[in-house]
Amino acid sequence: MHSLFSFPNPVNEYAARSVAFMVFILVIAILFTGSTWLSAFMLYGFIARLLTGPTLSPMGQIAVRLVVPYIIKKEKRVAGPPKRFAQLIGTLFALGIFLSFAVFNLPLTAQILLLILLAFTFLESILSFCAGCFVFQYLMKWRLIPQSVCQDCVIKE
Repeated sequence: MHSLFSFPNPVNEYAARSVAFMVFILVIAILFTGSTWLSAFMLYGFIARLLTGPTLSPMGQIAVRLVVPYIIKKEKRVAGPPKRFAQLIGTLFALGIFLSFAVFNLPLTAQILLLILLAFTFLESILSFCAGCFVFQYLMKWRLIPQSVCQDCVIKE
């Protein structure tokens, strides 16, 4: 039985990139509006994807149920743990953005974090470069993340 709080492994790269593109659009909307509500929605989405993969994420559901099967119609399996790590990094950025808007009234800080997140989501969605996955790979190489976390990610020397 599939557990609610599980992250898929492997992950469809096209679904991940589709979600990244939706987040890219959301970040642009937040930059233009300064909306605390949109930043809260973004934070929820990252937390949901971190904890459950696409299961409780509206953007994740749109990606796996509509975008990939009806528009992209491709599948490329990649390791799940690096993508989950990338969701953790996104969650930390989204938390910083939300707190900057809602709690600390630091719109410039929020905008800087949003611009960084915009760059990361552009890289993932358009260029297929996952910055969080890149960092994850080095953390494994330096043995800060045990190899048992992702056997498919082990770098052969």
